Amino acid sequence: MGNNDIDNVRSTKRFSHFSLHNFLANFRHISSNMLEAFLRCVTSFLMHLSYRIRKNRLHNIPAKGPALLVCNHVSFVDALLISASVRRPVRFVMDHKIFDAPILGLLFRAAKVIPIARARENPQILQQAFCRITSELKAGNLVCIFPEGQITRDGNLNPFREGFVKIVQSFPVCVIPMGLRGMWGSFFSRKYGSAMHSLPRRFRSHVELCAGKPIPPEKVNVCSTQAVVEKLLQNSY
Repeated sequence: MGNNDIDNVRSTKRFSHFSLHNFLANFRHISSNMLEAFLRCVTSFLMHLSYRIRKNRLHNIPAKGPALLVCNHVSFVDALLISASVRRPVRFVMDHKIFDAPILGLLFRAAKVIPIARARENPQILQQAFCRITSELKAGNLVCIFPEGQITRDGNLNPFREGFVKIVQSFPVCVIPMGLRGMWGSFFSRKYGSAMHSLPRRFRSHVELCAGKPIPPEKVNVCSTQAVVEKLLQNSY
């Protein structure tokens, strides 16, 4: 075998390896997107079966391009309700302890949920979360964060933390304020103590998700954003 033949064989092998690598990468990407789409369909079916969801002014959410959704946190299924209501896929930011729950963690990963932790708990997870969020926004996706950092225990809006402001400062995008009403007192809320510890008290109850006008990145701050969400919850926006 001559040198040219050897070079041709090597080139063929390199091309084959490159093609196989691209095929596997594309296959994983397509499979991941298909699984995410399937989970969104299942979520939408279950949420619309369980609740009467009223969608108010969701046209304020851009049809394409990145945006940061900011919503109050009332129950353990808030993310599912938002996912079932918004037409575009949404990347949700979730406490890392819930994200790592057995079995559910697999679904969270398939849904491309972003785990986060407080700086004093795990600064590495926090940094990774900010990198993931920025990456998703740069890719033109929607990211949703619950700036209270916890589910309400009294039905009132807790003070917003400044994490979402830091996100906008690092990658300027519009913030879409959102208000979720009607979930307080549900099976998944903490109105009666621990959530999901008693039989459901109601079924097919009315829930409303309302989106406010986009807030330009240069005008995003904690106080004004929380004020808008409070108005949405009071239906006085």
